[in-house]
Amino acid sequence: MNLNFHDRDEHPANRLLNAMETDSYVRPHRHLRPDKEETFVAVRGALGVVLFDGDGNVTQTALIRPNGELIGAHVPCGTFHSIVALEPGSVFFEVKGGPYQPTIEKEWAQWSPPEGDAAAPAYLAKLRALFG
Repeated sequence: MNLNFHDRDEHPANRLLNAMETDSYVRPHRHLRPDKEETFVAVRGALGVVLFDGDGNVTQTALIRPNGELIGAHVPCGTFHSIVALEPGSVFFEVKGGPYQPTIEKEWAQWSPPEGDAAAPAYLAKLRALFG
């Protein structure tokens, strides 16, 4: 669930809060346009940011939390990524370039299960396990 701070999807800077639960699945995806890089800052709870190569191999992880060693993470454009909630009620602030265009916004990782797929919960568990 998100709460937008920008007043319209067409705004050139998308700024929003995203709330996640531990069973929330964000399918790995990437944004190919250079103006669609993303920055996440933890507001509440704990979140794991996972970066992948084009074959689905994990290349980097970051544990972000409001008072942790890392409070935020940046995802360059063209990088497959996902984010997982590690504590109930986790919230992060997200910034990326607008406008929001859902039909071209993301390229889904074909090696990952779609949201709602029977394999998605096991895949999410695998991602969460990266953080202990």
